[in-house]
Amino acid sequence: MAEKTNGSISLAGSISLGTGVMIGAGIFALVGQVAGLAGVWFSLAFVAGALVAGVSSYGYARYSSINPSSGGIAMLLKDAYGPGVVAGSFSLFMYVSMVVAESLLARTFGTYLLRPFGLQDSAILVPILGIVAIVAAAIVNLVGNQLVERSAMTTAIIKIVGIAALAIGGLIAASVSGSGFFSGSSDASATPVGIVASVALCVLAYKGFTTITNQGDDVREPKKNLARSIYISIAICAVLYLLITVSVEASIGAGGAVNARDYALAQAAEPLFGSWGVGLTVAIAVVATLSGLLASLFSVSRLYAMLQDMRQAPRLPKRVPHQPLVITAVLAIVLTAFFDLSQIASFGVFLYLTMDIAVQWGIVWRLRGKVDANVAWPIITIIVDLAILVAFTIVKVQADLLTVGVAAAIGAVIFVGQIVVVSRRHADVSKG
Repeated sequence: MAEKTNGSISLAGSISLGTGVMIGAGIFALVGQVAGLAGVWFSLAFVAGALVAGVSSYGYARYSSINPSSGGIAMLLKDAYGPGVVAGSFSLFMYVSMVVAESLLARTFGTYLLRPFGLQDSAILVPILGIVAIVAAAIVNLVGNQLVERSAMTTAIIKIVGIAALAIGGLIAASVSGSGFFSGSSDASATPVGIVASVALCVLAYKGFTTITNQGDDVREPKKNLARSIYISIAICAVLYLLITVSVEASIGAGGAVNARDYALAQAAEPLFGSWGVGLTVAIAVVATLSGLLASLFSVSRLYAMLQDMRQAPRLPKRVPHQPLVITAVLAIVLTAFFDLSQIASFGVFLYLTMDIAVQWGIVWRLRGKVDANVAWPIITIIVDLAILVAFTIVKVQADLLTVGVAAAIGAVIFVGQIVVVSRRHADVSKG
């Protein structure tokens, strides 16, 4: 990527980057999946996800405010566990989970763009359009972070206003029609385990806050603004998600959201607003997913660059320019091409929650004094993370064992790769 100027990102720009990732990957891609697990409780599941993310973000905010850097989470793990296999592995868990989020955005872009043509389930066109979106976002990122920030602020406003308008309009329409906000609330059922598991998916809708920690000293006054940006971004998205999910419930109910699955918001707009509502939803989804890709590629490629500097991630031959961005985009393209939205979201849950547990334990074990942290919040986060991860694993083992196996294989490859990398690094030091 182009050279960056320290302090070039304002608080508003940082919030825009965070919300850009969260809104795109969350509300458009996950509503149907969450409804499939939580049934009539899917709106509250998104609220619970916000609470989990808010508690979890405490540790990230404390560390980033004291030690702002472009590799925020990687540096946190290194400080907590030392420059070895554990820190390297969980840093790559974070990195891969962010790449997973990019592929989630990309496939959502393709799905919604094809919805007006009835081609939203195409196994060929959806990934092709997703790949085109990733390539376009990568090209824009090559221009530099100021362009990314300017576009993020503009698109963030469009998304927030557009989603809020759809949600409020839907609620008003439901109220005027006399059908009520929860008219479809009896058309889907859920088990206690499924409801708890759904919160794990909802956490993905907020994990974009972690990209803020990787903005580091690119943010003006990072010691003050990084924490503010994290909390404000989560709060904005929580309000929007609650409004839109209640609107979806009023329009098509949980059962309708489950049936529509990957394009639930567009489906929910049709009964209330007709074809123009579908068109508006698609337009907002396209803006949300593309801007999310822009913001995510910016932050994630910075994280990979940090991992390269720490010798925890591989490099391409020196003749290849912009390696962090190229590698990140290529990995996102591979995931987009070969896995569907449900599988991609599952990978994200397994990798992110496992990494988050490691981060929180690192704060409790090693960093609580350094960052002046109240250890109650990281401990609560660990307990909650374990609960929702176990529930999600139970559901997935019963419904999609292959995806669980692939996620486990990804984790195993990362750990084995880090063992090899660390062994070679130690051998090089011994020879030196």
